[in-house]
Amino acid sequence: MKIGVIGDDFTGSGDIANTLAKAGARTVQYVGTPIGKLADGSIEAAVIALKTRSVAADDAVAQSLTACRWLVVNGAEQIVFKYCSTFDSTPEGNIGPVAEALLAELDAPLALVCPAFPANGRTLYNGHLFVGDRLLSESGMENHPLTPMTDPDIRRWLSLQTRLKVGHLALQSLRSGDAEAALSLAKRDGEKLIVADAISNDDLMALGRIAKTHRLVTGGSGIAMALPGNFGIRPAVEGRLQFDGVCGPAFILSGSCSSATRTQIAAYCRSHPSMRLDAEDALDPDAVVASCLNFLITHKGSGPLVYSTAEPSEVSAAQARHGRERLAALFEAIFAELAVKAVTAGFRRLVVAGGETSGAVASAFGASALEVGPEIDAGVPVLILDGEPRLAFALKSGNFGACDFFERALHALKGDAS
Repeated sequence: MKIGVIGDDFTGSGDIANTLAKAGARTVQYVGTPIGKLADGSIEAAVIALKTRSVAADDAVAQSLTACRWLVVNGAEQIVFKYCSTFDSTPEGNIGPVAEALLAELDAPLALVCPAFPANGRTLYNGHLFVGDRLLSESGMENHPLTPMTDPDIRRWLSLQTRLKVGHLALQSLRSGDAEAALSLAKRDGEKLIVADAISNDDLMALGRIAKTHRLVTGGSGIAMALPGNFGIRPAVEGRLQFDGVCGPAFILSGSCSSATRTQIAAYCRSHPSMRLDAEDALDPDAVVASCLNFLITHKGSGPLVYSTAEPSEVSAAQARHGRERLAALFEAIFAELAVKAVTAGFRRLVVAGGETSGAVASAFGASALEVGPEIDAGVPVLILDGEPRLAFALKSGNFGACDFFERALHALKGDAS
């Protein structure tokens, strides 16, 4: 193993696994930290998918350190801490505390911080994160139900989360060839976490090459594009990530309330059966799981959709009535139980929207290794769970995917490239 990745949610972990696989690395994504020694010596990159984005900071740190130690014991020469391209976090964490702990664990002098993902419109300039042509704080992320992002200045936001000194690598320094000198100066000044500008894939490739000797790298999936090449790994040959598909019925679950997912749901509902859950439904989990399962089975051949997705104002009102953490936990438990029961009922292809929802659903199937298949949309690969039965997943971050993502995901999981 050359590269070990610690992902703070399941969709982001699939995103970076997809990036590493496209760059040529034989990549496996794990559901949680495995136990024991890695048996397969051909794995070049291992991605450990955790569900630590919205847990208590101490818990996030503990889980991340456990993952880091397993990766190092199994040979990882470089550790990547992967978080969302919209830097989803609260003023208390968890990105800062985890990065700080990993720096100490690896005895690393500094680490780059770059969530940029230009392919999906996330760019970083003058330390400020943009989504398309909007500052992060004006992109809709300011209304996120769990991690509202109200400040686009990543330097300032990160400084709230860590005791470490936060620095900045400006785009001008990166493109003029002065980045190494700038990082040396930052190291001399005691700066440990360096927020790096990037507005194109070329910028991310340059940052990846600069990080060749770095023990720790942090960022979105884009930061990983050049990392396999630093170890002599070359891009995958054409067709390497193709797979023969998984047959059987499919269903879609969505707990994401992002604007992109709301648009995707509206498009999908026009021609497919759908069932919407509201906050009051979540208060009786057993009844709602039974009702949803009956709905899925009734529409087994039509790719049925069950969703709790709602407008931000509706989500805020429900959280005020019932509690944010309580509602989130209830819906995650409902979707996880529903997924397991649907598979028992014969479903084999699962599309899930939302990082927290995806984590709950994937974890419900126990500790496992997921094979990385072809890319469905930017940042979203097919994930295959080999076993009895064989399952195919598409775990989508809330803001990812085109308007027709759900339709295309169902075809991709079946092995239909169209």
